[in-house]
Amino acid sequence: METKALLRRQRSFFDSGKTLDIHYRLAALNALEQAVREYEPKLSEALFSDLGKSRAESYMCEIGLTLSELRYMKKHLRSFAAKRLVLTPLAQFPSQSFTVQEPYGVVLIMSPWNYPVLLTLEPLIGALAAGNCCVVKPSAYAPKTSRVLAQMLGAVFPEEYVAVIEGGRAENQNLLEQRFDYIFFTGGVKVGKMVMEKASAHLTPVTLELGGKSPCIIDHTANIRLAARRLVFGKFLNCGQTCVAPDYVLAEESIKEELLSQIQKEIERQFGIRPLDNPSYGKMVNRKHFERVRSLIDPETLVLGGEYEEKTLRIAPTVLAGVRESDAVMQEEIFGPVLPILTVASMGEALTFVKARPKPLALYLFTRERRTEELFLKRVSYGGGCVNDTIIHLATSRMGFGGVGESGMGSYHGRKSFQTFSHEKSIVKKAGWLDLPMRYQPYDAVKEKLVRMFVK
Repeated sequence: METKALLRRQRSFFDSGKTLDIHYRLAALNALEQAVREYEPKLSEALFSDLGKSRAESYMCEIGLTLSELRYMKKHLRSFAAKRLVLTPLAQFPSQSFTVQEPYGVVLIMSPWNYPVLLTLEPLIGALAAGNCCVVKPSAYAPKTSRVLAQMLGAVFPEEYVAVIEGGRAENQNLLEQRFDYIFFTGGVKVGKMVMEKASAHLTPVTLELGGKSPCIIDHTANIRLAARRLVFGKFLNCGQTCVAPDYVLAEESIKEELLSQIQKEIERQFGIRPLDNPSYGKMVNRKHFERVRSLIDPETLVLGGEYEEKTLRIAPTVLAGVRESDAVMQEEIFGPVLPILTVASMGEALTFVKARPKPLALYLFTRERRTEELFLKRVSYGGGCVNDTIIHLATSRMGFGGVGESGMGSYHGRKSFQTFSHEKSIVKKAGWLDLPMRYQPYDAVKEKLVRMFVK
């Protein structure tokens, strides 16, 4: 269907008021949940084809989290959508003050290729729960998953309610030329800036879920064995293609050798002595990214890994040590299975290093020292993160997830998703049986005294 005609149909459907009904929204979420369960085998097969994800990883990191978000949203939707009373200033007596949530209308969701199921369906859940009509644009870099998502959503929803548009750059450009009531984008900073620029033509509000170089900071008080285990999990999950993956490590010099030793043990424990022989270890999404990540591996700093298979686009978990700030691997978000380790003399030096760079999407700190924990919580701005773990802060519907500065704007998950796709209207309902005259002209000393008494 031609894009303009599709949007006209969606606006007409939204204007019918059907999506305002809580029962209609709950039915949509129920239908989506049933479809995800029904299509789970096809989704898992597609994720393996596009990214080499095992069935276990696909469920843990994509399908299972989607189902968890659906259950949470269904359970809490009525309370999220309810009118909320607020206290009324005495000067406005007699009246009632309250807020109501309304959907924006027709929204665009643009999702990435690295977690193509989760990062398509989680924002869609919020948009549907809030009562919007949606155009979904999955990434062309995960074509098999995009196709299954289009089939699944097309089988569940009419196009005037939820439509999927497949394709690449041309389709993205065409969509961004249209007027939407909200745009939700997940992807890189460069494209995120373009999305924001295009949205500005229509004054369309946006949520941008971007990325950046997320640091992992480890001090001498940390449990090094546990830190290495959780670092290896977070870094090499999905072959390093995770927006909140630890991008680089800042470790105190005194623990560097022990940390390297424990990282090597953990890579062998989790992926085997030859990770490229592990059928559960993923691959790079395409040759372009394979070559880009491979070019970041400097033989002079290589201490672990570095092996690759061109035919399968797989790069083994790789660790670089003795890395300098000026090295190529520190000039861009890695988004692959390469982990550079830099050393610092103190946590103060680590703090200065992080604060001198763009605000990251995530920050991970391994320490047993409360003062160090408080230092990074209070002094560093970042989207979110963990103390003594990696990545798991996004795996909950009870906290929002999003970036700040160059790592993004806005957040979602649970209530935050509902709020992201809703406009909150503030209403004062005034009674008619009393009308205090002090606000009306002509003003005099008595009225001014009354105003000063009530408004302060």
